[in-house]
Amino acid sequence: MVTSSENRESPSSGERAELLRALAEQRELLLITVRGLNDAEAARRTTVSELTLGGIVKHLARGERVWAQIMARGDGELPEGMLDLGQYRMADGDTLAGLLAEYAAGTRALEEAVAALPGPDRTVPLPRTPWSPPETVYWSARRILLHLIRETAQHAGHADIIREALDGANTTAQR
Repeated sequence: MVTSSENRESPSSGERAELLRALAEQRELLLITVRGLNDAEAARRTTVSELTLGGIVKHLARGERVWAQIMARGDGELPEGMLDLGQYRMADGDTLAGLLAEYAAGTRALEEAVAALPGPDRTVPLPRTPWSPPETVYWSARRILLHLIRETAQHAGHADIIREALDGANTTAQR
């Protein structure tokens, strides 16, 4: 069941706009970590983790598209690719420029989905995953945006460490 608030909030002001601004700030920090890199550098592991800068961008691009679909459709269906583990690494043929374009497209899709909602209180059923509880779980658009802010901030931190290990650059110095 999809619910909505009686009072439609303006997409350009209020809580929804503030949440989108906070998410945009985290995206900006992440994107600093890939400035000036070539494809080989974006694909390079620099720590014991399997994460790479390109893989992080790819994962976050997929995440924004998936959450946009979850909010827009509101049907609780599992979006295509949501559980694909390949989203965490650059595949043969992936380019950093291509992944950045996918991220920009995912960002637009998410912002359009959020703008189409009546407000941050609208709830949608989450797709069933292997780790889901037996009952259907509903999240508000607010909670989804807070999740994306946390996810993006966490991965921006990972990216900063990976970049620093790659060539000594860090977000603070590049701002």
